Amino acid sequence: MTITLMPPLVSDLCAPISGFMRPLSDCRVANMTLREWVTSRLELAGFVVINPEEANNQCVRIPIDHIPEYSTLYLLAHAVGPKALKTPKGEILAWVNTLDPMNCPNCIVTEAPAQHIRYLWDMLDLNAEILRNMPQTPVRGSISHLAAVDGRLHLGEGSVIHHGTVIEGDVIIGKNCKIGPNAYIRGATSVGDNCVIGHAVEVKNSIIYDNTHIAHLSYVGDSIVGSHVNVGAGCIFSNYRHDGLNNQMMVNGELIDTKHDKLGAMVGDGVKLGANSVICPGRKIGRGRMTDPGTIIRHDMA
Repeated sequence: MTITLMPPLVSDLCAPISGFMRPLSDCRVANMTLREWVTSRLELAGFVVINPEEANNQCVRIPIDHIPEYSTLYLLAHAVGPKALKTPKGEILAWVNTLDPMNCPNCIVTEAPAQHIRYLWDMLDLNAEILRNMPQTPVRGSISHLAAVDGRLHLGEGSVIHHGTVIEGDVIIGKNCKIGPNAYIRGATSVGDNCVIGHAVEVKNSIIYDNTHIAHLSYVGDSIVGSHVNVGAGCIFSNYRHDGLNNQMMVNGELIDTKHDKLGAMVGDGVKLGANSVICPGRKIGRGRMTDPGTIIRHDMA
């Protein structure tokens, strides 16, 4: 049975990480694109995933932000005529025998769980889930005998873990990275290729894209940091409110309860943060923005 992955049916709500320069399907979790991860899961379940331009009407179409339970896809694939797979709330999970899901007069309603990637914090949750279930791989880089690893570390070729560094939890680090000395990486954290996590930097439960440098004495917690970002010395990505309530994030002009009591910053590609910048919890910084040293970011920077 063939499946093709489609763009989200609703507007992409994951700016500034996704957008014109990076569709949602190219956003990264556990150092894979979302498309690569979904494709691998579907292929393991016996499906054949093809590109949209190769798909005919009989191909099952799935929006990349809603991945249904596999048994429901088998049921949908045997449908006669245009038919959609929906949640009880009416969200479209997949469709078949038509190019347009709005042309489906009939539907299958399922209460089976689906993987939803609607907001940026969903990517952090998915990143943690993938890392938790990822089998151990050989260490391809080098680790100082004065570093400590307590957990499962996936280390790419050419990467170096310098002395005094502590790594705890499920962590993946790409190729040609420099970590430390005296860095602390914990929780479910993904670090892309060609990154620097400098002296006394702490990174927790975060996704760091390729070619990003986080200088010494900085803290990045529960955050997503795009590619080619430079984080100056002493920057703090705050992730916890004093009142202990869930963090909120502004999405398309609407303040959304993230259901996360710890949530840091979402930083787009090419951002330059001046030394000692502080970002309040749940804030977003748009692609290519810069801050002066000592800046406190209380509101989103589009």
